[in-house]
Amino acid sequence: MNVLIVDDEPLARERLSRMVAELDGCRVLQPCASNGLEALALIDSLKPDVVLLDIRMPGLDGLQVAAKLCEREAPPAVIFCTAHDEFALEAFQVSAVGYLVKPVRPEALSEALKKAERPNRVQLAALTRPALDHSGAPRSHISARTRKGIELIPLEHVIFFIADHKYVTLRHEGGEVLLDEPLKSLEDEFGDRFVRIHRNALVARERIERLQRTPLGHFQLFLRGLNGDPLIVSRRHVAGVRKLMNHL
Repeated sequence: MNVLIVDDEPLARERLSRMVAELDGCRVLQPCASNGLEALALIDSLKPDVVLLDIRMPGLDGLQVAAKLCEREAPPAVIFCTAHDEFALEAFQVSAVGYLVKPVRPEALSEALKKAERPNRVQLAALTRPALDHSGAPRSHISARTRKGIELIPLEHVIFFIADHKYVTLRHEGGEVLLDEPLKSLEDEFGDRFVRIHRNALVARERIERLQRTPLGHFQLFLRGLNGDPLIVSRRHVAGVRKLMNHL
């Protein structure tokens, strides 16, 4: 994997270069770029697979560079490496596949590079649709702030959402993340793919396997891909779940 580093700070470029060079299968392209115009020129000549891109730079900033890359037929994958976390939403609107906050940790960089496969036009359209399509279409990915930075989770990998106080836990095929989004807004946006089984829980319709009543009269829902305890279905939602299962 050929990686181009773009950052206006020499020490930041050197540190990222050392970290990338220590990863198997990764090669740092030379020279690195110190601003947006240099980045675009080097991307044209060096054809990197991945660009590690700072956001705040003189001239063209990182977001503007990424926006121009979105217009290309076969752009490299973009991972933002920035000291500022307030640009996360804008980053994914220009199809970033990763967002790392400085100081970048080696394990977070390694994980981001593993996911940074070169996006095709279909993937780009799916990632940018929420920003460019104002028709109210639901997102194809959900972003979550984690210790790795900002993660993008494909909607088809989500198993359930469970509300707990001010946060919502999103369980997906690779683990769990916390969201700062109300459960009701998630239900409104993704109601065609998720069903409410409790006042605090939404589950993926396609993950439902079976509904089982316990000796104590409670109802449990077993979900595909959930290796653990089944989820409780509240009595007010049992009829709706049964009706849905008849059509699955």
